[in-house]
Amino acid sequence: MSQESSSYQNLHKPSSSFKSRDEYLNHELQILSPKRWRLNLPGKDYRVEWEDFVPGMAATIGKIVMVAAVVGAFAAPLGLSPEFVIENVRFELLIAAVLFVVLISGFLNPSANLAGTHGPLLPLVPLIVASGGHPMALGLLIGLFGFILGITKGGSVLARLTSNGVCGGLLLYLGFIGITGQVKKLFAWAESFDMAFLAFVVIIATILMYAWLEHIQKRWLAIPLGAVMAAVIAFSFGAPFEFTTSPGMPNLNPAYWWGEDTGWKLGLPDWSHFIAVLPFAVLAVSMWSPDFLGHQVFQKLSYPKKSERAHMNIDDTMIAASSRQAVGSLLGGGNISSSWGTYIIPASIARRPIPGGALVTGFLCVVAALWGYPMDLAIWPPVLCVALIVGVFLPLMEAGMQMTREGKTTQSAALVVISSVLVNPVFGWSFTMLLDNLGLVGCKDRAGELGKAGRWLIPGITFLVLCTVMALIGMFPGVPAIMETFRM
Repeated sequence: MSQESSSYQNLHKPSSSFKSRDEYLNHELQILSPKRWRLNLPGKDYRVEWEDFVPGMAATIGKIVMVAAVVGAFAAPLGLSPEFVIENVRFELLIAAVLFVVLISGFLNPSANLAGTHGPLLPLVPLIVASGGHPMALGLLIGLFGFILGITKGGSVLARLTSNGVCGGLLLYLGFIGITGQVKKLFAWAESFDMAFLAFVVIIATILMYAWLEHIQKRWLAIPLGAVMAAVIAFSFGAPFEFTTSPGMPNLNPAYWWGEDTGWKLGLPDWSHFIAVLPFAVLAVSMWSPDFLGHQVFQKLSYPKKSERAHMNIDDTMIAASSRQAVGSLLGGGNISSSWGTYIIPASIARRPIPGGALVTGFLCVVAALWGYPMDLAIWPPVLCVALIVGVFLPLMEAGMQMTREGKTTQSAALVVISSVLVNPVFGWSFTMLLDNLGLVGCKDRAGELGKAGRWLIPGITFLVLCTVMALIGMFPGVPAIMETFRM
């Protein structure tokens, strides 16, 4: 049962009245009582603490990198310049910060996690463009399907049907793949100027720093400390770096971005564009449930008991992300939305609720977009890779291991990893969820308590729909796409 906002004010105590800072932060999580889709005010319904700058910093770095990657993936096959990518990223930072991060997660619904960027869909962007897809058409369909899933509470239903073993295995896979990818990127960067050893030095220093922070129970400092440490080490060895993005304001006119000869140079989409992107939109929204579930689970593992009201609401987050997607696409942005992982995971480690850090993140995004120079530093490989390793992927692996310590969860976790390696995490999640809920693997008692709908009907339909979409666009290894349009 939710409490009134006055309860937070009555229950709040100054940090000086607690024996430690950790006790104060735990108490703040336990007394939080956010109002859904009503006005929440800082000072009255929550507070902004200096710990909120940790997830704010990580989120801003992650946002710059991920949006640049998605827009760049669209821009390359369309023949658009790097200057276009930077301009669109700055525009997207302002859209995210002003209209959604601050307005929704900071004021209207602190139960909704920030609307971030859909990283898992990134490898499919060139195929989307080659198939005749249009960024606005894709964004509008994702917004429509995501809103339907959120308003019908479909996301939370799928989350409840996902066992600890399935979710833990998914987190382990995503964490390991993420760390491996960042290590490879760091070595590729260092090798580009014949100093491969520099990547080794940075990673070893990062491991030692993380172990020390764990020892003194200050792991939430890993992102700012790791980013600064990596930058100092790289600078001291003479690694190349320069500021190239100057201060400025991006073009805010949607007519410019969707013009025939300006912005994307695509004009407005027609019905054929919507048909071309339909399978990708279905797949993108289908990926949301395991992604959102992983973020919520990380909160549950990191927050103290009796802090359930501070957990993100999966359905509200879907509504926020789909709204952000539709509005951003109409205005001219190239982002593909999802739950903001580089925010919620560091916020969970720092034991901070969503709204305070949302305000900080919005402020930092606006500063980065207008000032320009922070964007160059955020995407510098040593800063970027270390921040993502210690702030996102390593914690994901830890959470996955924690979820698979008891019972028969290891069976399901192992199958998720194998299935994800075979195809992708969406296939691994849906396939193993079906096997797990049928009682073929994992806890047989849990499977018996789910009922007909939970055991095979919902998981079976989910798996069949996803397999159909993946078969149509050719995502099964060695199997050509059913539709010739999607054959590369």
